[in-house]
Amino acid sequence: MATAETVYVDPSALLKLYLKEPESRAMAAWRGKIGDPLTVTHHGRVELINGICLAAYSGIITEETRDAALGALDDDFAQGRYKQADILWRAALKRAADLSREHTSTLGCRSLDILHVASAIELQFKQFTTFDSRQQQLAKSAGLRLVTPSI
Repeated sequence: MATAETVYVDPSALLKLYLKEPESRAMAAWRGKIGDPLTVTHHGRVELINGICLAAYSGIITEETRDAALGALDDDFAQGRYKQADILWRAALKRAADLSREHTSTLGCRSLDILHVASAIELQFKQFTTFDSRQQQLAKSAGLRLVTPSI
């Protein structure tokens, strides 16, 4: 069973809590079961903010919805639903480079996906949550157990 202390949740999965996407219901149900604060890196927080703003730029959501989603995100941090992780960037970036050398030519990994898997490893998480199939393959190849929320 995944717990907040054992699972790294990729921001693209967390974004489903703020935008209406196909996996949003499953993610919200799973998040409700976890309960405890989830760890989010500084770059993960930036990715969440950017994802919400990019949805507004693309016309997927209105400016009003964007503001509400950003407010909900800020509130989740303020209320302790997330805890900000400090990470040793030199180690995380080195691990990301190593993962890239080993897996990108066969999996087609994107830089941020690699960085999140590297961050999970550096923060000593054993489980990883994402809905992205390439990132799932990378996480599994890197020795992390996949946790996929479902209803």
